[in-house]
Amino acid sequence: MPDIATDTAGQPAGVTTRLYRDGLLELDAVPAADISDHLKDERTVVWIDLVDPDQAVLDLIAEELSLHALALEDAIMVHERPKVDRYSEHLFVNAVYVRLDQISGELSTAEVSAFVTSRALVTVHGRGFPIEDVVRRWDSSVDLTVHGVAFLLHVLLDVVVDSHFDAVRALDEEMDALEDLLFDEDSRQHLVQRRTFEMRKSVVLLRRVVLPMREVVNSLMRRDVEFVPPALVPYYQDVYDHVLRATEWTDSLRDLIATVLDTHLTIQGNRLNAVMKKVTGWAAIIAVPTAITGFYGQNVPYPGFGQISGFWMSSAAIVLMSGVLYIVFRHRDWI
Repeated sequence: MPDIATDTAGQPAGVTTRLYRDGLLELDAVPAADISDHLKDERTVVWIDLVDPDQAVLDLIAEELSLHALALEDAIMVHERPKVDRYSEHLFVNAVYVRLDQISGELSTAEVSAFVTSRALVTVHGRGFPIEDVVRRWDSSVDLTVHGVAFLLHVLLDVVVDSHFDAVRALDEEMDALEDLLFDEDSRQHLVQRRTFEMRKSVVLLRRVVLPMREVVNSLMRRDVEFVPPALVPYYQDVYDHVLRATEWTDSLRDLIATVLDTHLTIQGNRLNAVMKKVTGWAAIIAVPTAITGFYGQNVPYPGFGQISGFWMSSAAIVLMSGVLYIVFRHRDWI
């Protein structure tokens, strides 16, 4: 057995264990080195939780449960896609928990891996994954723990999928607020653009973790896998329905963000055209006194040359022609 530092109870650091017998919680702490001995009893189910485990701890658990080396490698790798791998002795499930920051609009992720045997569930994750939510749901559904590992894994997947659904719902609410801001005349357009790109980045990341979950849940429900008992089929089907809804909602958000970006560019173009139209109208009005004063500034004789009447004639022409242009442009809403 690998040389591992343990606490006073003989448990490696970052390792939590539970033992269920006949669906009831019997032991809240099982020494990791004794897991295989407890599993000799057909009525027992063991859960082992590993938080940021080192290689020695993984090797210990792998020796106790005969875990495949490739699955162990995937468990410690970061940025693995959600998937289900089948090995001769167990299943390997990888999923991604997400959380949306309402202030920044950024999406944070936390991976969780699970080794699934007939009577043992091993979860591997970092400190960002809320394993306490999973444990709380297990404890609140004592009548279903009789189904063993299949129920424990269902709750784990349900927590993950619920995080996807919550993130999609929050992004949808952010999109509503962004649409209101988009048509606000007093809004800062650079803020709209930055927020839109942040949300698009979050939606792309969310879609990357939501889409594969459909295949994960579907693979577990397949009859040839023979993992989900008939009593739990409705529960897994409910998780699958949530995955489908989150997937469709994510696709709709992606299309909506593209529409918002196009609308933002269109609004910016329309506002620029309106500004250019007003500037052009005022430039036309200003051109009138420029042309008249330029004409009367010639060094050749003309009507009113060298006389006070010439000044009044040029002033009257400026006021009259500028006024007519102003009225015409104002009537046509050009200025």
